[in-house]
Amino acid sequence: MEKFIQKENTGSIFKNDRKETDKHPDYTGTINVEGKEWQISLWVKDGKKGKFFSASIKAPYVKSDLEVQKANDLPF
Repeated sequence: MEKFIQKENTGSIFKNDRKETDKHPDYTGTINVEGKEWQISLWVKDGKKGKFFSASIKAPYVKSDLEVQKANDLPF
């Protein structure tokens, strides 16, 4: 399957269906800013003026060579 590539200066955010604790984001996704892909995480917060999003943006997670090797190893 071909990897989806976000158009420049756009993004996609989805509800996090794997959230287990309050530290995990409510929504996650990717955004493309000037040709560079970023991972975005959003938390729904309550403030004095109502609900709002708190956001975190970071470079996308890249698996290490060891993680890739472990994922490809077959049990004997």
